[in-house]
Amino acid sequence: MPSMFRDTARALLALAALTVVCGVAFPLVVWGVGRIGLSGRAGGSLVRADGRVVGSSLIGQDWKGAQWFHGRPSAVADDADGSGGSNLGPNSAALAATVKERLSAVAKEDGVSAAQVPVDLVTSSASGLDPDVSLAGALLQVQRVARARRLGAAQVERLVRSHVQGRTLGFLGSERVDVLSLNLALTRLRTR
Repeated sequence: MPSMFRDTARALLALAALTVVCGVAFPLVVWGVGRIGLSGRAGGSLVRADGRVVGSSLIGQDWKGAQWFHGRPSAVADDADGSGGSNLGPNSAALAATVKERLSAVAKEDGVSAAQVPVDLVTSSASGLDPDVSLAGALLQVQRVARARRLGAAQVERLVRSHVQGRTLGFLGSERVDVLSLNLALTRLRTR
């Protein structure tokens, strides 16, 4: 019988120790690292302009109008609460129809042939929240944006090229352009 009390006491002691370590100490360490070392990311990577929050550097936005650079289409309407892809596979007739419709719309809006449209402008990312567009996707939109804003195409292209981000860790992925930061810079360029 005393052995049962000893085993119960050990189990309760182990439960208390694990509760303190896993339920208190670990969360406090993670919270501290987030607040001290990664404060921008832990706070949502918010982007501010003129003293107000205009978006997040981690979440794409739906930019309407010819005067803006457009990002990737979103399978979740750029809603971070419902992150996820469309789950439609390469043999899906619905996906093929959606891509064909997007391809036609982008080609028409930017005045190019469908063959010139980069794939990222007509397909959504796995998260549905991609804030970036490929360099080719951004360059395709230069003429339209320049025309809509009555700016020189060379000036707008220089702005795009100044916002190119390299590959992650130098070798992962491809060059990309953050659409939010590019459009904010475009707004500042316009007001000068």
